[in-house]
Amino acid sequence: MDKNNKFYKRLIIEDPVDSQRIQNTIAEIEKLSGMWTAGVKLAPQILNVLKKSTVITSTGSSTRIEGSKLTDKEIERLFSTGLKVKKFSTRDEQEVAGYKELLENIFNSYEAIKFNESAIKHFHKELLKYSDKDQKHLGEYKFADNSVVATDKDGVVIGVIFEPTKPHLTAKEMQELLAWTEEAFRERIFHPLLVIASFIMEFLAIHPFQDGNGRTSRVLTNFLMLKYGYDYMPYISHEKLIEDNKDRYYLALNKSQKTKNDDIKPWLSFFLEMILEQVKLAVKLGDQERIEIFLSPKQSQVWQFMREREEATPKEIRERLNMATATVLQVLNKLLEMKRIERLGEGRSTRYKIIK
Repeated sequence: MDKNNKFYKRLIIEDPVDSQRIQNTIAEIEKLSGMWTAGVKLAPQILNVLKKSTVITSTGSSTRIEGSKLTDKEIERLFSTGLKVKKFSTRDEQEVAGYKELLENIFNSYEAIKFNESAIKHFHKELLKYSDKDQKHLGEYKFADNSVVATDKDGVVIGVIFEPTKPHLTAKEMQELLAWTEEAFRERIFHPLLVIASFIMEFLAIHPFQDGNGRTSRVLTNFLMLKYGYDYMPYISHEKLIEDNKDRYYLALNKSQKTKNDDIKPWLSFFLEMILEQVKLAVKLGDQERIEIFLSPKQSQVWQFMREREEATPKEIRERLNMATATVLQVLNKLLEMKRIERLGEGRSTRYKIIK
């Protein structure tokens, strides 16, 4: 690998304190990621619910960062009868439709997708395919300058944040970035998280498409994190963390993109902080308390009773909670499906026990 390459040089953190802090954060991410992979045993039913919820949350957050006004509830209602029978009439609806469908496809098929220029252009095309205003440049690099600007609450431009790559240089710079990134992943001189963070920042600095660069970058973050083994991505929304820290997100990008000495530390620190928070939330999904987000009030009552007793018969639950036998059995069957309890014995001697 060419050590004089600008991408290589930007990832060399010379300050030992900063370097150690970044390595400590990566080590903590790796530890927790390993805990998720090895220790969080959630039933397929729960994982499916989580993935559907994350897609909605991520779609809402990523599009709202760019100015959409749709809430998560409105997005959920929009897709309640499925994409195929919907006509997306407003710009906000068109943008969330593309994001939701693309993110679902990446969550479900990322292993079969290669990381290359064609994939990135395809992501952009899919992202904006429902957008009426973007039909002429789907999956194509920009044809005009697209300065990143700051706006006030009414959408009026109040200043230019930074000037991205000029259109005539975009293809060349993207190819250089992709060539280096693929080499960095292959040679593993830098940790994959550093390579992903670097790629996302450089991608946004180039701003290769006329529109949709921010959304494409967040889709690419999910894709690359999954490709390199961070398999909790579909269950905790990365985009929601960015939305909740939107001001810091733009500040970190701005500091790293505009510094004369190519100081990538502000962006690296922010990116790794968000990834660390995401994996912490993922590991918490394995906590016993988290099961309650999937239960109705009556189901939660039975679950709490089982947790207190650890073992009980349907009769004991029915008498203690004053519930109908049919309701108790229905809840117990749900908890069995979720692999939170196990059945002991048969007939009248049947008991149920918490799985620890």
